[in-house]
Amino acid sequence: MQLRLARNAWSNLLGAAIPALVMLGTVPLVVAGLGEAGYGVYALVTAIVGYFAVIDINVTAGSVKYIAEFSARRDEDKIFQTMSFGLAVYTVIGLLGALGLFLGAGWFVTGVFAVPARLAPEATATLQLAALGFLAGQVQSYLNSVPQSLMRYDISARLEMVFGTLVPLATVGVLVLGHGLFEIVLLRVVAGSIHCAILWRAIRRLLPRARWRWPGARLRAELLGFSAYSFLSRLATLSYAHADKLVIGALVGVTGLAYFTVAATLATRVLGLSFRLSGVFFPAASALAASGELVRLDRIYLKATRYVVYLNAAILVLVAVFAHQLLGYWMNPDFARNGALVLAVMALSQFVDSLTSLPSLVNDGMGHPRVSGLFAVARALAGLGIVYIGVAGWGIDGAAWGHLVASLVFSGAFLLYVHGRTVPTGLGRLLGQGYAPGLAGVALVAVAASAAEQLFDRGLWDFVCILGVTVLLLGVHGALFVLERDDRHLAWTRLKAGLARRQAAGG
Repeated sequence: MQLRLARNAWSNLLGAAIPALVMLGTVPLVVAGLGEAGYGVYALVTAIVGYFAVIDINVTAGSVKYIAEFSARRDEDKIFQTMSFGLAVYTVIGLLGALGLFLGAGWFVTGVFAVPARLAPEATATLQLAALGFLAGQVQSYLNSVPQSLMRYDISARLEMVFGTLVPLATVGVLVLGHGLFEIVLLRVVAGSIHCAILWRAIRRLLPRARWRWPGARLRAELLGFSAYSFLSRLATLSYAHADKLVIGALVGVTGLAYFTVAATLATRVLGLSFRLSGVFFPAASALAASGELVRLDRIYLKATRYVVYLNAAILVLVAVFAHQLLGYWMNPDFARNGALVLAVMALSQFVDSLTSLPSLVNDGMGHPRVSGLFAVARALAGLGIVYIGVAGWGIDGAAWGHLVASLVFSGAFLLYVHGRTVPTGLGRLLGQGYAPGLAGVALVAVAASAAEQLFDRGLWDFVCILGVTVLLLGVHGALFVLERDDRHLAWTRLKAGLARRQAAGG
């Protein structure tokens, strides 16, 4: 189980990491091609489409749980019933959302947000086109969950890697050819449709006897019952994730939104990569809980927490300490001046949020989505109010501080509540075995890196040297004090075997 889990986690990580790097690398080119105001409109369109995803009742959560269970029992008929129900639900959701986006596009652009008059016609047409992308995105979201339910993250991740790499590169190509915002969204709509078709073909290979089977009332009730509270969590998360951009677009304007979006995107994309490592834990936790292997679940949970927390803390140091330099060299001095604080604070907020990822997955796998759903709703309602106050008083910096305050309060409350209740691991063991090995040393490296950056960074080469030494120190700390002895021995053994094979091939 642990080896299979690690392989799926690695596949899932690569499926997000490579596209994230490509996307981040192309952002400066997209901003240059569209202009800061144009990119702000693009971010606004994306936020509106993302906000419409709140109508997604999150049947994927129930589907992943039950397909994983039915697969373990080799009950193909129930798998087909679950899959048929999910496809029907997401097609209906996609159609409803697409209709709402198409009909409301003009009102959103001209009646709600501060879009410059010269950009309003293109923004309206683009949002109407994005309605088709919403339909394809909903179907793709469900199809993507089917191979994951069967612990075949390699399939979903491989496709995500391909499309997530090609689409940003093609976006730059569209701009180089002299096209604009409308053509960029058209490209993404076409790519999403092709992605759906390829996913469906892959599912047919995994389940060659798959056929349409409408589930009975009992299975529908189980799927909807589990998904209902997961829907609360998704609703709250999506609302919270996109509402800050809508508030900034309304109160600050699209140029300020561009500065915030670039900084926040860098923080969320980089810090969010570790969720791809932990995301595979949901079907695994569901299977272990169903078979009563709670001791094994506890052991795997603590090890996963140990590694994920260390990884996120290390990334946080690199992003937060060097926020100004990263934005300056990546984008330009204007983005560094206006977005460095946003980047550092949002990275810290994302790190705090990441502490709840694994506990949430175990909580849901144990059959308690009500807990995570209610906490997510409470966090979204209070957090939106905090962020609104922050934007109204302090602009985009206030939005970032608002996110951090909400993260500290509600993530802390969630961790205190679930451990020892819905998660079969005590909080004390989590702190001692999961958090302490990584955080103590990383904190010392962060202090040293911050001091070195203040004292010695006078240019690009100084920055590269300080960054390189920081990465080295973080790596040494992880290898010596975070990596468990058995895993360290296994890694060393495989490294030596790989070197021996290369020497033999060379000889």
